[in-house]
Amino acid sequence: MKPPTDPELIPASPYRTPQARRRIWGWWAFDWASQPYNTLLLTFIFGPYINDLLGDGSAAQTAWGYGVGGAGLLIALMAPLLGAVADKAGRRMPFIVFFSVLYFIGACGLWWAIPGDFNLIAVLTFFAIGLIGMEFATIFTNAMLPTLGHRDDLGRISGSGWAFGYLGGFVALVAMLLLFAENSETGLTLIGIDPVFGLNAEMREGTRAVGPLTAIWFAVFMIPFFLWVRDPRPDGSMRIGAAIRGAIPALGKSLATLPGDRSLFAYLVSSMFYRDALNGMYVFGGIYAAGVLGWSVVDVGIFGILAVLTGALFAWIGGKADSRHGPKPVIVINVVLLTLVAIGVVFVSRESVFGMPVETDSRLPDIAFYMLGALIGAGGGSLQSSSRTMMVRQARQDRMTEAFGLYALAGKATSFIAPLLIGITTQLTGSQQLGVSPLIGLFLIGLVLLIWVDPVGRHNDTKEA
Repeated sequence: MKPPTDPELIPASPYRTPQARRRIWGWWAFDWASQPYNTLLLTFIFGPYINDLLGDGSAAQTAWGYGVGGAGLLIALMAPLLGAVADKAGRRMPFIVFFSVLYFIGACGLWWAIPGDFNLIAVLTFFAIGLIGMEFATIFTNAMLPTLGHRDDLGRISGSGWAFGYLGGFVALVAMLLLFAENSETGLTLIGIDPVFGLNAEMREGTRAVGPLTAIWFAVFMIPFFLWVRDPRPDGSMRIGAAIRGAIPALGKSLATLPGDRSLFAYLVSSMFYRDALNGMYVFGGIYAAGVLGWSVVDVGIFGILAVLTGALFAWIGGKADSRHGPKPVIVINVVLLTLVAIGVVFVSRESVFGMPVETDSRLPDIAFYMLGALIGAGGGSLQSSSRTMMVRQARQDRMTEAFGLYALAGKATSFIAPLLIGITTQLTGSQQLGVSPLIGLFLIGLVLLIWVDPVGRHNDTKEA
């Protein structure tokens, strides 16, 4: 199947025509719409709330590790096949619609995490459904990136989109903290009011509303995406049934020849480790702070605001650096930074900061963790943006969705390993601090494997197609 050549799909510059600009803004709208699942549910609001419900930081971290890890395993197994099917079918939009519905259903179901009547398995199941919807929808939207502009523009487009998504997460988080999420002790929000709309603070309805509100946010802000992003059916496309039959042998062939493509293979394996470590930081950052430092949901939310703001800023800066210098230097710098941050996290507790004993009422541990959170946001935003532009450089144009399926496989093949390692290590040691130490090794493995990644990638994808 030939890659699209329509000038409206591949404009001479990102802003050449109003149609091209709308398409890019529509594509950015997905980042804005989907980011609250990561910001509110995975990291800063719902994760710490699970800690409150279970009343035991180690138990919460263990359960969260198994739940998120199980969803990651399913995503890893299905992503490449679905990507190959989409490439054969020639359409991505039907898949995006289907997985958007899963996102909405899964997020809404989190309302039922009721104190005193809390079914952990049911809640984790809803969370996994929404997470699967978000991750698979992201595969298909990421695969549209190379059609939005010329190769040298993709870093800026990706970085601006990631920054836009972080800003969306920031706005949603601020609204949640100011108007909905109640402090477990006072029952009041960050600005000292009862949760709005008459939500019952004793039943934690303000915090539980994070699920339905995330779903509504997604539904509303996906409207520009569906209005402005077109997914025309190219010549040679197939019906879904035929695409499934053709995708299985095609994917088998791609996997068999993958080790021979040294740069692509090295990049997929490298990103598998460093992205897994980064996801581990995001997933367990809130639970870690709640359990080790005794932070409330509101405290973690303030930490999240700082991380999201630095993430937005440095995703934008990193996108510019990506377009000027290429994605590889940006990736290397950020992996080194995040490795140092992972080491620092292990050495922050109520009793000591980086090996220095502190008084139990000292604010120094809180300040140190806020600083580490800012660095996590800065490194994570820039790293993820440049990682997807590097994937575009390494992939074949006519198999872009399959490539992003493999990219999701690379991100999820070990995505269950980091949460499970954290869960197992925490359970064995009984320490949340030692429990997050596996992240250091994952970052280092990813850093070493980047040595074999060609920073230029494929020079002429269209001629290969």
